Amino acid sequence: MKKVAEIFFTIAALVSAGLYLLFAYPKRIRAKKTVYVYACNEDELPVQGVRQYYLKYSLRGQEVQKKIFIVNTGKEQFCLSSVCTHLGCLVAWYRPENKFLCPCHGGQYDIYGNVTAGPPAAPLNKLPIKIENEKVHIGLKL
Repeated sequence: MKKVAEIFFTIAALVSAGLYLLFAYPKRIRAKKTVYVYACNEDELPVQGVRQYYLKYSLRGQEVQKKIFIVNTGKEQFCLSSVCTHLGCLVAWYRPENKFLCPCHGGQYDIYGNVTAGPPAAPLNKLPIKIENEKVHIGLKL
């Protein structure tokens, strides 16, 4: 009887490992490519401060819209994701206090996307910007 139990548990362990490799492992190794999506014309970029944009693109046959922020500090220009690094809520730029606020759990970020208060442990993600032929494109990992 003990031998049957050992065989049963060995088979169960092998099946579990096989299912894990079959379903979970390929998703982890699938490399995401950076795809550049049109955001705006170059003359529509903020001269100073933060401006919100919506990127519209197709993903696996579905139309997707993603909110991003382009920031111009006067010294540098960069793009920030609008997704809070705490639980994935969407942040908003609050101009009177010069910071990004997450409405869900009180996360706060400065103009550079660095955490200033609340539960987020990481800054907002910076997204690559490419300007070609007076068109601004933002890099997304898809």
